[in-house]
This record gives sequence, structure tokens and C-alpha cells, in this order.
Amino acid sequence: MDSRDEKLWKIARRRAHFQRDLVSYLFTNAILIVIWYLTSGSHGYFWPIWVLAFWGIGILTQYYWAYIKPSDLDLAEREYQKLVDQQDRDRNGK
Repeated sequence: MDSRDEKLWKIARRRAHFQRDLVSYLFTNAILIVIWYLTSGSHGYFWPIWVLAFWGIGILTQYYWAYIKPSDLDLAEREYQKLVDQQDRDRNGK
């Protein structure tokens, strides 16, 4: 029998996923910066900024949901709960 708390398990999975993605973000962008530096030197257009910025937005969003608001239910779970509540109201109202 599994004694894990399902909500805590989801939070732990979300945090582990964030940590893996953060390592990928840092490693990949470090490589891109090295490529930029070797091909255009420190005086060329810093094109890795686009990857850093837009991927960074995704990483910050993941951080928010993993550490700041980890206990919020997923959208599918909220919608499911709305349907269950509506069904209960319909049954009690008839």
C-alpha cells in the first residue's frame, strides 16, 4: 500500500521537473553564449538574449508553480471539481 500524500507527491514532482529544466536552461544557454562569443566576440550582437529571455519566462513560470503556489490544483482538477459540485447541486435540487 502506498502511503504517499497525493498532493505532496504532485508538488515534489513539479519541483523535481523544475530543477531538471533549470539545469537544462543553464547548460544550454551557457553553450549558446560560448558559441556567440567564439563566433562574434564580445562586440557582436548578443543574439542569445532571445533564448535567455523567452525560455527564462518559462522557467520563472515553472518556479512560481513549483515553489510559490505549489498547492493550487491543476486546471483539469479544478474543472473536474466544478462538475462534481454542479452534479451534486443538480441531484439535491431535483
